[in-house]
Amino acid sequence: MQLLDADWEALWLTARLAALVTCILLLVGTPIACWLARSSSLWRGPVRAIVALPLVLPPSVLGFYLLLAMGPAGPIGQLTEALGIGPLPFTFGGLVVASVFYSLPFMVQPLQASFESIGDRPLEVAATLRASPIDAFFSVSIPLALPGFVTAGILTFAHTVGEFGVVLLIGGNLPGVTRVASVQVYDHVQALEYAPAHRMAIVLLIFSFLVLLATYAWRPAVTRR
Repeated sequence: MQLLDADWEALWLTARLAALVTCILLLVGTPIACWLARSSSLWRGPVRAIVALPLVLPPSVLGFYLLLAMGPAGPIGQLTEALGIGPLPFTFGGLVVASVFYSLPFMVQPLQASFESIGDRPLEVAATLRASPIDAFFSVSIPLALPGFVTAGILTFAHTVGEFGVVLLIGGNLPGVTRVASVQVYDHVQALEYAPAHRMAIVLLIFSFLVLLATYAWRPAVTRR
């Protein structure tokens, strides 16, 4: 199965985007998930709903509002203009920002479940040994939540690879800049190039299957250990 040069370019761009978004969400999503797992604040419910919103919101709606927010009159757009970065729509940076918002629940929810499963007892024991909250987090919570980190990282990467509606609205269809794999399939279909579209779709189908297989195989193995 031979892919076109444009297909390889789209796959490489997609891999870069997914890897960068996964790294960013590991940094951003971990404190959010930990707070949601431990907090009893009245804000916990609204924050949890906001995090889960991309799961039920149509991608076109999320992409539309992100496009407005990153436009010249939007708050994100005004901030990037003030920082000298320039407008984000139809750039790789815009894809990263949009993908971070769209993939947020796939990082936060598995991590939140892992932190909740730890319970309070290990942290209480760490506190009796004079460990600070930060020390307990890094020496107790993170090692015990490692399966959740692996699952969250895999799901976030895979979900970012499969994005379509949001990235098309924010990034458009610029070869080598914003044309990711899902958009490349769409482009082939629009041009009635069904054979290249089929080859790209098979690659994404196999990748998705292997990701889910690895995720389902990983968790029982960790549980047994």
